[in-house]
Amino acid sequence: MEKNIVIYNDNTGVSEKMGPLFAGEDIRVKVASSLEELLKILKDGFVRLIIIDVELNGKDWREGVDVLAGIRRESRIPMIVVSAQSAEEAKIMALEAGADDYVAAGCNPLELLARVKGQIRRYNQLVGQDGDWEHIYRVGGLEVNDRYRRVTVDGREVRLTPIEYNILKLLVKESGRVFSINQIYESTWHMQAIGADNTIAVHIRHIREKIESNPKEPRYLKVVWGTGYKVG
Repeated sequence: MEKNIVIYNDNTGVSEKMGPLFAGEDIRVKVASSLEELLKILKDGFVRLIIIDVELNGKDWREGVDVLAGIRRESRIPMIVVSAQSAEEAKIMALEAGADDYVAAGCNPLELLARVKGQIRRYNQLVGQDGDWEHIYRVGGLEVNDRYRRVTVDGREVRLTPIEYNILKLLVKESGRVFSINQIYESTWHMQAIGADNTIAVHIRHIREKIESNPKEPRYLKVVWGTGYKVG
């Protein structure tokens, strides 16, 4: 079970205070010093939890809540606010903006650890990870859970048609391998490929529009000119 977390805006020193406890639970931590760095971490690797402080340097905590809300619009990954801001209004607004929990900075470290483990456990169950490794195929932040026929990108669920799903699963299962148009068609439709170029091109375009932040510069589903397509 993966236990990767990222800490953003670590004003309260969570990474240092909790480091030994996290290590003892095999929880791997990355610290993001900027919003840009946080978003890059979320895109480049699979994260199970975000710890965030709404007290942004030199800014009102309400701006921190706005940042939290923006992250929630892009991701379903659980977020725990750990903050010295004790105003009840801050807690309520953070929870309404999408935080899953709000913890005072001076809380018992074992309490915070328990909350972190609980959020990770629930998220793992939500995405079908526990005991389902043989059904999971992942490339960076792109994940195909074949047991539930569910596709997520950085924790955000993507709705694909059955044909789109089968094409993507084929490419993700053997990431790095280049499949020709005929191979993709025959594996998906289970019949001989005759004039399949346009059919496959249309489906590839639709998949890219759903999984890529910029379909014209894809991170995942790439064309290998003169050969075919691959993921990774």
